[in-house]
Amino acid sequence: MLSRNLLTDNPALYEARFPDPGRLAGRWAEDCLRRYAAPGPRVLDLGCGTGRDAARLHASGRTVTGADLSRAMLEYARAHHPGPAYVRADLRGFDLGKGAFDAVVCLDSALLYCHTNEQLDGCLAACRHALVPGGLLVAEMRNGAFFLGRTELLDTPAVHGFEWQGVGYRSTTRLYVDRAAQLLRRTRVWTADDGSPPVEQRSAWRLLFPQELRRFLAAHGFEVLALHDGPGPRTEPVWREGDPPGETADADRLHLVARLAHRP
Repeated sequence: MLSRNLLTDNPALYEARFPDPGRLAGRWAEDCLRRYAAPGPRVLDLGCGTGRDAARLHASGRTVTGADLSRAMLEYARAHHPGPAYVRADLRGFDLGKGAFDAVVCLDSALLYCHTNEQLDGCLAACRHALVPGGLLVAEMRNGAFFLGRTELLDTPAVHGFEWQGVGYRSTTRLYVDRAAQLLRRTRVWTADDGSPPVEQRSAWRLLFPQELRRFLAAHGFEVLALHDGPGPRTEPVWREGDPPGETADADRLHLVARLAHRP
């Protein structure tokens, strides 16, 4: 059976598969907002998913809006991670008010769901519209440069197993590079020990390279303050409180902080 995205359709299953009890991603984002002096407390969590990172930023004293395209994710976020306001929006083009936010946070490769140049331009133009002058864009994503000459993530399927609500789940994930489209495509097959049939889902991320990303950001009026491969919430070793930003952009994750230039 083919599913568009089993985890997006089942937010509780998503949190079981990707636990973050210490709210590492939200804490890392908050550290960036403080380190680079976001001009105010209003934060847009773009692609907020289940809402746990938005709620962590809210707990830090931010006024947070979480935005996502998935109705299931937003319903779950409102019920399980209250505090932020949650709205439905497409990150490839949205309008939540001119200058409505002091920072936009976009974690877990959400930015890479902009598959084309037009979609990425649409997202960055929308972020520019949403931010006050001097506002921050903080993002965390896969690093396209990692796949230049490296195949270790492509050669062998990744297999993960976990238990949720008394049912054992197993995922087998294969990645391959679609060079013409500049996409990292993913096929994931889910099996469960409750006798249900296997579920296959397919998705893709844009492969962005550091210098290419700098060019897109500059075209939309952003100055890059930091662009590095770690430490971060999904690196090994993971980011810890007080860790300074890295100086290289070679590993499989990319971490970005950019400031919107003050308009004349």
